[in-house]
Amino acid sequence: MVDDLEGISVFLAVAEARNFRLAGERLGVTRSAVSQALQRLEDRVGVALVQRTTRSVSLTEAGEVFFDAVRPSVRQVKDAMQTVREMQARPSGLLRITVSSIAENFLSGTLLAGFMEACPDIKLDITITDDEFDIVEAGFDAGVRLGEVIEQDMIAISVSEEQRQCAAASRSYLERRGHPRHPGELQKHACIGWRPRPDTAPYRWEFTENDRDFDVSVDPTVTTNDMGMMIRMACAGAGITFGMVETFQPYIERGELVPLLEDFCPPFAGFYLYYPRRQRQPLKLRALVDYVRKSKG
Repeated sequence: MVDDLEGISVFLAVAEARNFRLAGERLGVTRSAVSQALQRLEDRVGVALVQRTTRSVSLTEAGEVFFDAVRPSVRQVKDAMQTVREMQARPSGLLRITVSSIAENFLSGTLLAGFMEACPDIKLDITITDDEFDIVEAGFDAGVRLGEVIEQDMIAISVSEEQRQCAAASRSYLERRGHPRHPGELQKHACIGWRPRPDTAPYRWEFTENDRDFDVSVDPTVTTNDMGMMIRMACAGAGITFGMVETFQPYIERGELVPLLEDFCPPFAGFYLYYPRRQRQPLKLRALVDYVRKSKG
């Protein structure tokens, strides 16, 4: 049985990397060791699995069939072995999370600091971005986003209360230009807008009236991808900006900003920690999920 299984991990590494040297680096062995292990496996199955040339490595037809058949099984075996190891283990390792820049409560540090204290063997790598992408493909363990933009095949756990957006401006601006009473009046005002990247259009400001959702395409006099810059410009009297009430709240409480058009901004579902559905979640991720659930309780 041991002889039958020998070399399968090497074969999978070669099939995925399509390069003997890279496969060896992934496995922590030499290129020669990879080649010898693969040759022994091919001798046992009685057919060539890999087509080697001086410039490339590819799978034969038999290799493709073998790869598709053994990869899920090997993953299940590895998952089972890891599960047994973790039965007596403490959560550890690097946990990579991508977080929306407007997830104020999650980014405040309180929850994460508590988690780090509870799980001192875990290290966090947090990327703050508003780009939407496949977190699995990008190598992240989990993400934090508004619930409405999370893919349906993900598991999602609430990490905030309901959220609400609003427009806001400084008193000095409103004294000069007046208060807009309806979102349609925004096009007559200087607006400070947001866009994720230079090659994308500014975000359209979203409102609701008589249970009907609509958006306003403002023509910003200032556009940026940084909420902090938007707030500073608004506090300085440069115009009206738009964002999460939670983000504006400290400035509203200090009188630096005045909330606007609140009657057109009903609450909506807030932020969620989300991660892919897997038969076995890494212990470090399960530890974060359990901590979040406990803190919400």
